[in-house]
Amino acid sequence: MTKTHTRIKRRFGLSTSLSHYHFFHPSGVKARPKTFKTEESANAWALKNGLKESKFCLKRAKRGKKFQVVKL
Repeated sequence: MTKTHTRIKRRFGLSTSLSHYHFFHPSGVKARPKTFKTEESANAWALKNGLKESKFCLKRAKRGKKFQVVKL
């Protein structure tokens, strides 16, 4: 991993002694699919969030213990 130059760190107001690699290379938060314990709660969430009955289906997730809403 190369050192980020001091001038760039000064521009962003960062200290020069730390590497700040993750400031310049953010990984971000990965969006995971929402899962539900029951079919009723999954259907209620989908209808509440504007998905019509013909626009989504339910898929078994988490080793068959939960349900996931999948957009078609």
